[in-house]
Amino acid sequence: MPEQHPLESAFDAGAADFERLAPSLWNPMGNALVAAADVHLGEQILDACCGGGAITIPAAQSAGPDGAVDGVDISADLLDVARRKAGTLSLDNAAFHRSDILAWQPDTQYDVVLCGYAVFFLPDMDAGVRHLVSLLRSGGRLALTTWADGSLTEFSSMLYRHCVAVAGEGAPATTGARDNMYAINTPEKATAWLQGLGLEQVEAVHTPAPVQLNPELAWSVILGSALRLLLPEDPAATEKVKEAFLAELGEDYTLNADTLVVTAVKP
Repeated sequence: MPEQHPLESAFDAGAADFERLAPSLWNPMGNALVAAADVHLGEQILDACCGGGAITIPAAQSAGPDGAVDGVDISADLLDVARRKAGTLSLDNAAFHRSDILAWQPDTQYDVVLCGYAVFFLPDMDAGVRHLVSLLRSGGRLALTTWADGSLTEFSSMLYRHCVAVAGEGAPATTGARDNMYAINTPEKATAWLQGLGLEQVEAVHTPAPVQLNPELAWSVILGSALRLLLPEDPAATEKVKEAFLAELGEDYTLNADTLVVTAVKP
């Protein structure tokens, strides 16, 4: 069998922890993204890198039974979560597919392409978004969320410092994604980026998203995200990181998860 991509392994292993953030972060931001995309009844929609379905579900509800939503992700475990949600709500217009989004070639053009907190994981972010745009019809809408300037910074820096203290310094596996995030983390930068890719009517709105964390939920943020790739491979070392990190974080921590909600139109 082919070797798993590090992100695929991380999100499969952390699916349950990822979902623990759904009520406080993924679901409200998913609803906000679908609202910003102005999804209509009967539309054909792609949820690129759909994760646990926090965007797919409201998109399917907004599109109605005559519309359709394809949720695509590399994580089989998160896709299972999304399928269960759609099944519970009897959303027959939502279909889920395990695929690298860069290899996704549907037999239709979409009215809307949605992508939540994932464009920065694309190895070549410009080429990846061009691929997503190629799946849109003329006049179709692209809508995405990404982390705003300052979002997660204190939290992730604190984690990395404790990882270095326990296991020594190494090149973080998330360096490429971090650089991509920094390149589009303000409304001005995100707008200029998409305009440079030929999109029109670009709007980027800064959306405050403070998330209250107790120690258990704070550790789930790490285990349920790409931040788990910073942790030492040795379980005993990871336990030391966890103990020191949570001790510094305290019993009640407010995570800065401020988000940019970005929309654009394909000419």
